[in-house]
Amino acid sequence: MKAAFWFYNLIWKIVIPVLRLNKRLAGGYDQRILKKKLPKADLWIQAASVGESYLACEILKNLRPSYPIKVIVTTNTHQGLEILERSIIDIIKDHRELSVSVAYFPFDKPSIMKKAVRQVCPKIMVLLESEIWPGLLSALKQHGCITVIMNGRITQKSLRRYLAWPSIWRTIRPDKIFAISEKDASRFAELFGFNNVKVIPNIKFDRFSYTESLSDTSDTLELIIAPGTCLIILGSVRQEEEPAVEKIILDIRRRQPNTIIGLFPRHLQRITYWENALDNLSILFILRSNAKTYVQPGTVILWNIFGELNFAYRHSKAAFVGGSLSPLGGQNFLEALTSGVVPVIGPSWENFYWVGDEIIKHGLVRIASDWREVADILIENTKKPSSHEDVFNKAFIYLKKCQGGTAQTCNIISEILNKKT
Repeated sequence: MKAAFWFYNLIWKIVIPVLRLNKRLAGGYDQRILKKKLPKADLWIQAASVGESYLACEILKNLRPSYPIKVIVTTNTHQGLEILERSIIDIIKDHRELSVSVAYFPFDKPSIMKKAVRQVCPKIMVLLESEIWPGLLSALKQHGCITVIMNGRITQKSLRRYLAWPSIWRTIRPDKIFAISEKDASRFAELFGFNNVKVIPNIKFDRFSYTESLSDTSDTLELIIAPGTCLIILGSVRQEEEPAVEKIILDIRRRQPNTIIGLFPRHLQRITYWENALDNLSILFILRSNAKTYVQPGTVILWNIFGELNFAYRHSKAAFVGGSLSPLGGQNFLEALTSGVVPVIGPSWENFYWVGDEIIKHGLVRIASDWREVADILIENTKKPSSHEDVFNKAFIYLKKCQGGTAQTCNIISEILNKKT
């Protein structure tokens, strides 16, 4: 084990200087190498990116500790950090017993992680979904911190990769693992051992009520989307499927030239690519940040502002959710559904199998085999759109029975904190 960690530490020592050149990691680089000290906290939550950051906020909104506690939430991405910083302002107003800090997640170099754990000195570490870092787990084990994986998920592909280093994982295993499905639980058990692996409902189901309660006063899209507009949203588009999405845009414009298309790249650094691609295709487009009045029919709105996707879904007559036309596992199509529009997705959605096949049988999600079928279904949905209220109500009935994961998660965290007092 010592030899393995020596080698792992050496790899990080080599790659960390190179990572400074990565645009996604350059932001917060000094935090990631701990030039900026992390604050002490009773509870440390690690949220990898956007989806996990929303989960962290959901937990903090519902957490009711029996005494005032300090919390730090870390994330790997700039977008995740923005979500946390924006959301936590409101959370701490309503939860005076919580003192919350946010920061970038340190690089997992074992020597850095030992320093990070000493600085934070957490009583409990919550790793959301699939955050399995050997440097961190080892440092937490040495510190005597209770480590819990919440909302845990792990694919068979990831499991095979982890099992290439089999002996190490059971030595540094988390104290408790709460998975979102029996399949995920069995994979975690194969990796870490069968003790203390349980299944609880996915916290993402609980975000349905949060989406429902979003204030209409914060919806600025009514200033740029005229009433009655035929708007199609192409949401969370990933780099690997960009050529297919270009074909979808061209097909929609050919068949319905007055349709406005809202294009949301999954990562904002792809905006420049899309500006060049749309120019090369001679397609009229406008950056969302430049749209101040009603956008004219036939325009593509290229979204370079973060945080408006749910509102865009609400204004749309049809929506495609990306990460699904290439073998990427899919993006969260529940966001579209709970905004009142039936989402169209491609054949790759294994990251969201936990939602269940019943949702497809109910007609609440449409699955297309390729880009042509995506375009066909989108156009079909604009011609016979379901009312947003009707879709919302059907979604509520389906998702309501799946909720409760947040409450169970908060109870688990509170019980551990009480034992550590």
